Amino acid sequence: MTREASAPNLVKLLAAAGAAAWVLAPAARAADGDSALTIYSSVQPGALAAAYYRPLPGESSPSAADVPGYAMVSQDRKVEVAAGRSQVRFTDVAALIDPTTVQFVSLSDPQNTRVIEQNFQFDLISTSKLLSRYIDKNVTAQQAQGDQVTEITGVLLAAADGLVLRGADGQIHALGQYSNLRFPELPGGLITRPTLLWDLAARKAGTQTVRVSYQTGGMTWWADYNLTYAQGADANSGFVDVGAWVSIINQSGANFDDARLKLIAGDVQRVQPQAPRPVAQTLARRANSAEAATFAEQPFFEYHLYTLSGRTSLPNNSTKQIELFDAARRVPARKTLVYAGQAGTYYSTGVNTDRGYDAVGNGKIDVFLEFRNEEKSGLGVPLPKGRIRVSQVDPDDHGLEFIGEDVIDHTPKNEKVRVRLGSAFDVVGERRQVDFTIDNKARWMEEEIEVKIRNHKTEAVDVQVIERLLRWSQWTIKSRSQDFDKDDARTIVFPVRVAADGEQSVRYRVRYTW
Repeated sequence: MTREASAPNLVKLLAAAGAAAWVLAPAARAADGDSALTIYSSVQPGALAAAYYRPLPGESSPSAADVPGYAMVSQDRKVEVAAGRSQVRFTDVAALIDPTTVQFVSLSDPQNTRVIEQNFQFDLISTSKLLSRYIDKNVTAQQAQGDQVTEITGVLLAAADGLVLRGADGQIHALGQYSNLRFPELPGGLITRPTLLWDLAARKAGTQTVRVSYQTGGMTWWADYNLTYAQGADANSGFVDVGAWVSIINQSGANFDDARLKLIAGDVQRVQPQAPRPVAQTLARRANSAEAATFAEQPFFEYHLYTLSGRTSLPNNSTKQIELFDAARRVPARKTLVYAGQAGTYYSTGVNTDRGYDAVGNGKIDVFLEFRNEEKSGLGVPLPKGRIRVSQVDPDDHGLEFIGEDVIDHTPKNEKVRVRLGSAFDVVGERRQVDFTIDNKARWMEEEIEVKIRNHKTEAVDVQVIERLLRWSQWTIKSRSQDFDKDDARTIVFPVRVAADGEQSVRYRVRYTW
């Protein structure tokens, strides 16, 4: 292999270097005490599938992807403190720690224990760093030639593209490939784990419990909602079963074992977000059992806080899923068909008198599923933003079939949830301009529009026909085939019911003045 030794060879390398003798005085480790995590997320729902995956053999690694979130870490550990000046080290801290956020406090003797100085050491050992430290020093390399392994010892002259060694006889050896390396000793200044180091001043010696908190990147979470839809008495109503899971990514460089866990939902502003890192994930999903931990929700400042009732472990380079709340059954829902027949619509900055403006219509009718997030419907809990996947049971074989997905933003209780599933197959729309008249001198124009909805289903459907009056802000409906609702200053909606295998038309005339 070239340049970098493999993980097993690096272990041999450390053993040969006498690594045990190099380890510094014992440090306080995470296993010595209690750990707590509060994870914040800025992830865009639905954007994770391509960004976070483990490449298959032979595939190239994905390009660097954001881990859009961070965590506040709090750890309690027992340490030995000497009277006067002494040093305390913490290993097993996250590699993506923000050192400016570190806080240290003694829980046992806060009045008499003071931090003089704190440091974050992150110059971790690697093959390339060892090679750079051994330029102009002796190393031993092994080179395999068939079944034979040759050892070459010499002064390391270069390690940029393979190895260049000068033997004891002065001969130069250029090794494009090598199978192992041996170093006589491990140079100082390199560490095996990121380490926090404090210089303390204490009045008395003894064992103290201290709490260290810091902020780290490389962690995030998001919500996934799984809905199962069942049609009700007609084609326009039904019920959904709503299940919710939380997915948590840990790419911080640290393992968190048996930790207390909290999640913050809301848009928390940060001045400088953490740097992005790629993710290689392994998926672990908690069993849904009576003993499984659950999240308790409560308001927190202008956000919402979700606290896990039990504890959980979050290994580095992993994704874990935990149920957010018990599934809600038979939540009343309504299927809504929406026809927005104007293709490429936009609001003009001035009066738009182009006769052919928006003349080409869109024939697709969008399908939405709506339900209210309210207690009487079986929900009534703040819903963090996330992806919603909707399925329906096939009555023939009782299989669960996927029918669409969408994303929702943070949704408070008692608000409507609206999920776009796709486009209708058997219901189509047609929009055309019937008439257009303009009088530039009198500063007015009139346009007449006709919309046709054709239903090829065996049951009646309700369709909302949306029309946007985009030519100018001052308008009056001169005539209409049926009543409409004014949605906003430039949008009107015609509720239409179309019979089975039938057609329904909407026609209106609008006058713009300026």
